[in-house]
Amino acid sequence: MSALDNHASEAGGMTENAARTPAAPSQMYVAFLRRVRLRRHLIVVCQILLLVLFLAAWEIAPRAHWVNPMLTSYPSAIWPAFVEMLGNPDNNILHHTWVTLVETVVGFTISMVFGIVVAVMLWWSEFFYRVIDPFLVVANALPKIALVPIFYIWLGDVASIYAMAVAIAIFITILMIFSGFRESDVNKIKLIRTFGASRTQILRRVVLPANVPVMIAALKINVGLALVGVIVGEFQAAKAGLGYVIIYGSQIFAMNLVMVSITILAAISTAMYLIILVIENRVMRHRQ
Repeated sequence: MSALDNHASEAGGMTENAARTPAAPSQMYVAFLRRVRLRRHLIVVCQILLLVLFLAAWEIAPRAHWVNPMLTSYPSAIWPAFVEMLGNPDNNILHHTWVTLVETVVGFTISMVFGIVVAVMLWWSEFFYRVIDPFLVVANALPKIALVPIFYIWLGDVASIYAMAVAIAIFITILMIFSGFRESDVNKIKLIRTFGASRTQILRRVVLPANVPVMIAALKINVGLALVGVIVGEFQAAKAGLGYVIIYGSQIFAMNLVMVSITILAAISTAMYLIILVIENRVMRHRQ
């Protein structure tokens, strides 16, 4: 091999190595990433600061007698009340939390499953959609709290709570998901139809995959709606659950019990929302 060939092969090897080595990020890009990171940290700090200010105002106002402490309790009294309820076998807070959590998960699951099924049926049959649409609109607009005594009489004290959770969450689920189905890419549907795809294949290959973000958005909304339905149902009829504790505590002016229950409800809703966020990140990463 000649010297010229050696130089050419060395130059080729250097070029290949340079192509394999990733370019160093520019200073502007590094500065941009730094600003993004700083902004994210600033948002977290502001959120923590707002929470601390709220808790401080809540603690100071009753102690300074700006408001009646019997009606508001104190943040510092929540933990002792929680510990006290933990040691109470007749009114254990973990039992009440578990009852509310199970009712919420069941109502949430039923609402999502039936909501998706009904939305598919509405998309599948234009005739069925024309028949059902006005009833869905009226049912969604109806104040669901008016159904509590009816459900209690019809279904009893336990089943009425699940019915309230479903009644509050299911209609918005149907409307959201069906709207997403109707807004699916028409050109993709026409394209797959020209290849002889059946309606089932269009649903499986185009409509459902395209509406995964819509379904995840419905999950996020249903977390709060199902929990609201459960608490409203427990206000009326329950013998256990956080809604029962709230009503019981307000009747005897034990606001510590009320505040403990509200704090746990906030923790439950936050935890369920974070679980859905994890599911969303994994699903969206898989779709990319």
